[in-house]
Amino acid sequence: MLTKIINPELVTKFKDWQKEYKQFVIIAHTNPDGDAIGSSLALYHYLKYLRKNVCVIMPNQFPDFLRWLPGADNIMNYDYYTDVANIKIADADVICCLDFNKLNRVDEMAEKIRESKAKKVLIDHHLDPEQFADIIISHPEQSSTCELLYRFLCDLGYYYKMNTIVATCIYTGMMTDTGGFTYNSNNPELFFIVSMLLQKHVDKDLVYRKVNYNFSASRLFLQGQVLSGMEVLPDYHTAILTLTREQQQKYHYSKGDSEGFVNIPLQIKDVIFTCFLREDTEKDIVKISLRSIGEFPCNVVAEEFNGGGHKNASGGELQKTDAKMASIRFKEVLEKYKSLLTECFNQHPK
Repeated sequence: MLTKIINPELVTKFKDWQKEYKQFVIIAHTNPDGDAIGSSLALYHYLKYLRKNVCVIMPNQFPDFLRWLPGADNIMNYDYYTDVANIKIADADVICCLDFNKLNRVDEMAEKIRESKAKKVLIDHHLDPEQFADIIISHPEQSSTCELLYRFLCDLGYYYKMNTIVATCIYTGMMTDTGGFTYNSNNPELFFIVSMLLQKHVDKDLVYRKVNYNFSASRLFLQGQVLSGMEVLPDYHTAILTLTREQQQKYHYSKGDSEGFVNIPLQIKDVIFTCFLREDTEKDIVKISLRSIGEFPCNVVAEEFNGGGHKNASGGELQKTDAKMASIRFKEVLEKYKSLLTECFNQHPK
């Protein structure tokens, strides 16, 4: 049995909305990942089961390796279909906000959502949710928004009606947001949920292949190029990877091709903290991805770069700079955490 963690009054309130309203819009954060897409599509199929009119809108393009998920072809890209998306948001009865804690995480859509007269529900597992929604289901202790959504759907009485499509979307988000169940995944109830999803005939081996063995040859060449420029800082138990616009152009970079790069240096014996700096191809910014092992809180470091996230997986950005200057800035910040990195490494050596 699962521990009941969601306030039953919120579940009842959403049930009332299900009965009363017809037009639903689902939105997740910019640069959507497996958890954002998985949770959005799972909720999309659930609401379709209830015969609702549903539109899923993402702020920008999502990775190609997630396009196999059922319903992915129906996702609207706000960057491409801004006018149509704004109409959908304005006409919505209910807006479901998944896998983000603050409206600025959806970029240009934020003001349209704030202005909308629609009822709003937030389902998320990040810290410090912004109080913009009528229903806020926020549980940072959960491994993923997909795990939290599974619990919510069960509380709504949907488990026995849940099909393989919905279960697969949920499993994909749980798997990707825990690095294949290698971090933020020590709660036994997480694996109880996995077992319940497998009973819905999720092919977990196929999901793994679809997510991890679904890239172009250029992507592997790009990975080799990035690793060849890796910088290891032994005194800080840290490694830094960079990816320039020129490299992305040379190797025909597409959305999601650098997914997982930040985790690779954690294979190094004495490294517990990694930083991946990617020059954005659409804006004059450098995207920063951070990962850590054990007790080192990379989300605290992310706050130095206008970001945040989880203890072991976080991100941020620097504006009007390039990867080289961002690396210099990161090293300056890293100096502040040298003693903590050493302490965390000594407490829990690999």
